[in-house]
Amino acid sequence: MTQLAPSDKALVPFVSVDHMMQLIHHVGLPDMLRGLAAYIEADFKRWELFDKTPRVASHSAEGVIELMPTSDGETYGFKYVNGHPKNTADGLQTVTAFGLLADVDTGYPVLLTEMTMLTALRTAATSALVAKTLAPKGATTMAMIGNGAQSEFQSLAMMAIAGITHVRLYDIDPAATAKCARNLAATGLEVTQCSTAEEAIEGAQILTTCTADKAYATILTDNMVGAGVHINAIGGDCPGKTEIAPGILQRGDIFVEYPPQTRIEGDIQQLDADHPVTEIWQVLTGQVQGRTSEKQITIFDSVGFAIEDFSALRFVRDRVADTAFFHPLDLLADPDDPRDLFGMLMRSEG
Repeated sequence: MTQLAPSDKALVPFVSVDHMMQLIHHVGLPDMLRGLAAYIEADFKRWELFDKTPRVASHSAEGVIELMPTSDGETYGFKYVNGHPKNTADGLQTVTAFGLLADVDTGYPVLLTEMTMLTALRTAATSALVAKTLAPKGATTMAMIGNGAQSEFQSLAMMAIAGITHVRLYDIDPAATAKCARNLAATGLEVTQCSTAEEAIEGAQILTTCTADKAYATILTDNMVGAGVHINAIGGDCPGKTEIAPGILQRGDIFVEYPPQTRIEGDIQQLDADHPVTEIWQVLTGQVQGRTSEKQITIFDSVGFAIEDFSALRFVRDRVADTAFFHPLDLLADPDDPRDLFGMLMRSEG
């Protein structure tokens, strides 16, 4: 068989898991989180330019597989992502992902990248950006309830972006809490391991829930949450999966990414379909006020939205340019005559 050397038009930058980890260490994890948050904030401030649709989900008894597309009119992006809580028992990740950016004018891809690592970073960066915006002024302590794969990223993003100094950890699996505490030991955060969720929220101004079970659950009961806190609810992210008691939702002011998606997937699926919520982009642009009083309970019912992934993909595209942190991947057929794809195939036969 004749080897046809790929042209430049055939090659697409591909960022592998190894390259992504190299990029993170090259940039530095705190700066990577801050950079992602800056890109997410910038895109939220031009929210109205984007195509917006709830993600396309394929549900099963074991989990969900989703496609998350969007475009700003110049660049198109999508992410493939799954969520399978049972996977950890088999030594597999609960969440895996990859994503792509493409040029709208030509439809040609301009970046293909792993997004398992990147999704963890963008989720944490989004949480911390919103907490910086909505949490009580001077917040220093976060309760991290659910100490799985996302917990360290959430904790470090809250330190780098929202300024916390202390994290209180709880998980129903003590081994998960010990893992998280061990990983955070040398980061500069004060870490407290707790034996109950109630203990974890003592003295915390930010309460983050990030549990994995695909089930209606009440991680925070109504009597656990007092006035003047910010709740970062990120575990409820598909139909039938919740974390926050309806009573808390009724007492708090709720902020969301995209209501048509959150009302299906978020904790507010427990409320009436017309329950008032505020879109977080409106707060970031100054159109709507966020926290209005010290005693207010603010709730970020976060399910993850495609624009956040688009922002993360843009950040990676910009940061890997002119570096060695990608492979040129022979992804696109590029015949000499664009109308003669068959001829290209025949010339490759030796």
